[in-house]
Amino acid sequence: QVQLVESGGGSVQAGGSLKLSCVANMYIFGLCGMAWYRQAPGKERELVSTISTDGTTTYADSVKDRFTVSQLNVRNTPSTLYLQMNSLETEDTAVYYCAAADRFDCSSAWRPGENDPGEYNYWGQGTQVSVSS
Repeated sequence: QVQLVESGGGSVQAGGSLKLSCVANMYIFGLCGMAWYRQAPGKERELVSTISTDGTTTYADSVKDRFTVSQLNVRNTPSTLYLQMNSLETEDTAVYYCAAADRFDCSSAWRPGENDPGEYNYWGQGTQVSVSS
């Protein structure tokens, strides 16, 4: 069973930076893509960024030009996802979750920018990011 573990969250002042990591406990053979979601108190879960195995990335408008997603997906090493967050704003305060889409045939399923949480097989437990003014 694939498990995802996020780390790197914390408390920073506005304008600061954090880098989140999400490490799987194994190499995900059928990986189509991975994503970062976030959920702020009292708000719905929001898609932040996605990345496909070929490196195609997407970003929410609110984080474009500030956040950078990347991955390490090398056969026989744990699949890993990163989110470099710069110029953090108070509105970025949320719990950040990583997710992975694992399919037998990626060509007929997950697409970059996939926003449906149901299309992701695996989720991490979340890591808190708090940005103060």
